[in-house]
Amino acid sequence: MSTALSGAVYPLLLSFAISAAAGPFLIPFLRRIKAGQTERDDGPKSHLGKTGTPNMGGLMILLGFLVTGGIFAVWNREIIPVLFLTVGFGAVGFIDDYIKVVLKRSMGLRVWQKMALQIVITCLFAWYITAVQGISLGMKVPFVFGMTIDFGFLNVPILIFIVVATVNGTNFTDGVDGLASSVTAVVALFFTAAAALTGATGLLPAGAAMIGALLGFLLYNAYPAKIFMGDTGSLALGGFVAGMAYLLEMPLLIPIIGFIYMIEVISVILQVGYFKATHGKRIFRMAPIHHHFELGGWSEVRVVAVFTIVTVLLCAVALLGVW
Repeated sequence: MSTALSGAVYPLLLSFAISAAAGPFLIPFLRRIKAGQTERDDGPKSHLGKTGTPNMGGLMILLGFLVTGGIFAVWNREIIPVLFLTVGFGAVGFIDDYIKVVLKRSMGLRVWQKMALQIVITCLFAWYITAVQGISLGMKVPFVFGMTIDFGFLNVPILIFIVVATVNGTNFTDGVDGLASSVTAVVALFFTAAAALTGATGLLPAGAAMIGALLGFLLYNAYPAKIFMGDTGSLALGGFVAGMAYLLEMPLLIPIIGFIYMIEVISVILQVGYFKATHGKRIFRMAPIHHHFELGGWSEVRVVAVFTIVTVLLCAVALLGVW
């Protein structure tokens, strides 16, 4: 137990220190290069005051996670594919952010370009964990001890769908100060606990490093935010969640622990589909759904608190399904 505890505490503290220490250097630098957020006119009016807040703060998360994960990967090679997926998606987000906020091209990467890069990264991840590390793509069935589902030749297409859906879910969740960071810190805590409970102690440093990186980032991202993570951070978080889920053979738990990510995506799909089908009518006041609650009178702090509490409770339920 003491070994498992130290395997989590040390990377958490190191990653927190790196992420937190990066803030005072990165924030002024991003201001100097004018890498500021541009809020949409059709978004919540309370967000217009955020225009100019430095973006691309996901670099702080990636720095803490990559350095810490890289150090502990020397002894725990299971971390490598999680690092690859996290940093890979973070790189896609960084390119998109750089085009939008530094080069001032509002389009960023085109949808097909972003999707193509995501699929390529996911395929490389699938190849590595199966061909190099010999990890099965079979999925444990939650709450049913000893039962695993293997879809055979469909395993890779299903993996691509799950990874890309998860990544885009975390991306949609990033829209309120501290929301994506807080929710994902809880999810990372779940993965850390799940790794300890299942004996996958090699993954403990990865989960703990992400918790530390997010807590360090939250020092500056909690309301009122001094910096936003941008796609650099939100896509990286999705890569981390999907990577940890597959390394622990628990992707079927993502709809539970990642319920907030899922409902954010579903709210957008429903809103767009209903709007087109009814020629202008809406289901929600605004999508993603966190904006619906904002326009209903909830403060950003309340949105973050409620969504995080929901995630805590669902992660607690999910722990009962871990075996």
